[in-house]
Amino acid sequence: MYQANYGIYDEYGNMYQDYRQLPFFPFLPGIFPGGNTPGQGGPPIGPPPGQGQQSGPPTSPPPQFVPQQASQSGSGAQLFAVDPGSIRGCLFRFTYIWLNRFNAFWFYPTYVGRRSVAGYRWTGFNWVYFGIDLDRIQSFTCV
Repeated sequence: MYQANYGIYDEYGNMYQDYRQLPFFPFLPGIFPGGNTPGQGGPPIGPPPGQGQQSGPPTSPPPQFVPQQASQSGSGAQLFAVDPGSIRGCLFRFTYIWLNRFNAFWFYPTYVGRRSVAGYRWTGFNWVYFGIDLDRIQSFTCV
């Protein structure tokens, strides 16, 4: 008989010795490209450590107004992905984001990677840690 072993195993059959080794659960596929664990291209699993800036969520709600989205008509060109350098200027600032699927919300970015951004999203009641691919963002504006 085999001994009962109720450990948690990865996809290669290796048993995790510590709960901190568990990977980020992929219940939100496609949010962090290149892997969902630190060091593999995605943002960190938890809020990033402070680097002289506020590392947690804002202490106040976002502004009461909704900024006007810049018009993209006229040039005929469509933006396929937001450049990481352009949204980096919005780090630790209230940012309004419009997604490709007509969804918009207030966001407080704390991390910008090559293909993703992470920070805190306003739910209407509180801030929750959130990350998204840059190619899903249609436009944004910082205040």
